[in-house]
Amino acid sequence: MNNVALAGMTLGELEQFLKGMNEQKFRAAQLFAWISRGARSFGEMRDLGLSLRKKLDESSALRSSVVAKIETDRDGAVKLGLLLGGGAAVEAVLLPANGRYTACLSTQAGCPVGCVFCKTGSLGFLRNLSAAEIVEQFLELDALCAGNVSNIVVMGMGEPLLNLEALRKALEIITSPEGRGLSKRRITISTSGIIAGIAELAEKGPDAELALSITTAREDLRGRLIKGAGPVSLRDLKNALVRWQQKHRRRITLETVLLGGINTGGEDAEALVRFARGLRTVVNIIPWNPVEGLSFEGNALVPPAQSETAFFRRQLESAGLNVTCRFRRGRGISGACGQLGALPDTGK
Repeated sequence: MNNVALAGMTLGELEQFLKGMNEQKFRAAQLFAWISRGARSFGEMRDLGLSLRKKLDESSALRSSVVAKIETDRDGAVKLGLLLGGGAAVEAVLLPANGRYTACLSTQAGCPVGCVFCKTGSLGFLRNLSAAEIVEQFLELDALCAGNVSNIVVMGMGEPLLNLEALRKALEIITSPEGRGLSKRRITISTSGIIAGIAELAEKGPDAELALSITTAREDLRGRLIKGAGPVSLRDLKNALVRWQQKHRRRITLETVLLGGINTGGEDAEALVRFARGLRTVVNIIPWNPVEGLSFEGNALVPPAQSETAFFRRQLESAGLNVTCRFRRGRGISGACGQLGALPDTGK
């Protein structure tokens, strides 16, 4: 396959690329629109002219990844396994709900953060994805629902704020009005709490919704559950969220993965209430989705009992917090939160 993946180029970059072929500027807009609509070959692009299509075919490729696996759950969720260059692989998920479709995208092959309750974290870290590899996940998922993806959650494999440059470019392409034109207000970026990345989001964007995977607001316990992030002061983390909120004037989602017998007690709820105080937030409770082989300090992880989840929710709501509980869509194909990482064979 040729090295140049056009799916990862902005409209301006395509203009420069075609200028090098002595092509007129308007051709770039035509090409950009075709790519955004999910074209899979230059042969489909009849308005470009045969000579240009031939030059493109010889010099470049539309995409750099290959779909190697498609799994569909009984609840309608679909998980894709994509082979990338250099022996990497990644997963992405399409989540249907109430006639709408959400694309869950990955930003890294593996993950350096290493949350003990996450399958991806157990894989270690291979590399960051390119903008093209992120855009291509969206294009593949969008094609599965006839171009009807309405939302994006950057909550797949990897820590998005450790690959912010490529993510920013990918979202610029996806939200471009000359292309797919997805609304930035329908994009949520989830982070484990990379303070420098949150600060950069506040100053430079992308202008998307923000979710923090806090899991617990007990600082010592959080450091033991999310080992690869290094020591993170919850005070500094909250200050970064305050600055982001001052800049963007939007609500922040606090995601807490409930682990049976670990972070479901009254002390955990009280700590989360204290952390949320002064922020405009919604708390998203996520009962842990089982992953075989994961443990914490010598004990196998288990999902919370319904009584634990109900107690935790009552504690938060009684303190005045807005609380939701995430529906476990995609569990039948290991496509739910924390389960991504059953990768296709790369042949290496």
